[in-house]
Amino acid sequence: MGRKPSPLTRGSSFHPSILFSAEDPGTRPQFVRIQFELGEKLNLFELTRALVDIESVTNNEEAVASFLLGLLTDLTARSGGAVERCPVEANRFNVFAHWGVPLVTLSTHMDTVPPFFASREDPEFIWGRGSADAKGIIASMIAAAEKLLAAGAGNFGLLFVVGEERNSAGALAAARDPRGSRFLINGEPTDNKLVLAAKGILRYEIEATGRLAHSAYPELGESAIDKLLDALQEIRKIPLPDDKLMGRTTLNIGVISGGRAPNVISDSARAEISFRTVDDAETLRQAVTRAVASRAAAKEAFSVPPMRFTSFDGLESAVVSYTTDVPAFASAWGQPFLIGPGSIHVAHTLEERVPKKELLEAAEIYKKMVAQLLTGAAEAARP
Repeated sequence: MGRKPSPLTRGSSFHPSILFSAEDPGTRPQFVRIQFELGEKLNLFELTRALVDIESVTNNEEAVASFLLGLLTDLTARSGGAVERCPVEANRFNVFAHWGVPLVTLSTHMDTVPPFFASREDPEFIWGRGSADAKGIIASMIAAAEKLLAAGAGNFGLLFVVGEERNSAGALAAARDPRGSRFLINGEPTDNKLVLAAKGILRYEIEATGRLAHSAYPELGESAIDKLLDALQEIRKIPLPDDKLMGRTTLNIGVISGGRAPNVISDSARAEISFRTVDDAETLRQAVTRAVASRAAAKEAFSVPPMRFTSFDGLESAVVSYTTDVPAFASAWGQPFLIGPGSIHVAHTLEERVPKKELLEAAEIYKKMVAQLLTGAAEAARP
């Protein structure tokens, strides 16, 4: 009699809801471990949908992290590896699985942007929040790990982190706890093209204060909104740096708020802005300070420098305008590479989706990259 197929290897009857049970009506579903046997073909599409259907907006990654911890506990137990729950902060943790000393680590993030919406699929795509950014990538990395293990490979790891979409909290925590990895293959939606350069980000909170007054007598007040608008207009006039490879720095005014009523002179107003940077941004910082001058206060909220990557033989390359966890890892997890299935153009949108073909291709790409890097490391270690 043949082996009973596991939930991840069954056909279309599988649905992520079988992975959960609620203790009481209305409570958050609790994780139930699932098992699959090493050597059976992992259904990559079903795993992607299972991950998408677990809501994990930034700061709420516990359920999906628990799902992956249980899944990788089973995989490592059957294949001679180990898995760890790596605390980041209360109710938030990274998941790290490894087989031997992880000379090469495959990594991406578990969190998503809001709003959550569940998965669906058609013959070409898997849809849903996180399908491209980055739960399909997680599934492809796990599939690659299964392929590597079936081929007898070792000395590699899987690292799935929290918080990339906000402040790279998980990557920063991992950087403080390196495990000897010499190469880090980070996953983001790049259409399966190897990234040669990625822009950085510089984020500011701009705050203006004023004095309340009746709007019929504006001379008695001082409008914080007027000050903020003037400051933003000056910021928009700043000459933005260019780079031959990455192109031009860009500015986005993402949030504006303030005031109390249409017939009241406002006493407070604020904005959140971000630059996608191509250099160290020191000149840009000075320009922002001059632009706001006495109109408002500019507080730097977050910054990540741009990154340049090395090429990898046999892979098509690209340049991207977004930032990633890679700068937060610094060099703690080794020389970085950036590649993954899906398009950034649909990430963070209500049309988010990932091509099934690219998920399959990514699993093969990750497998080949890990195998080639391991071979190179072994050859370099020979006397």
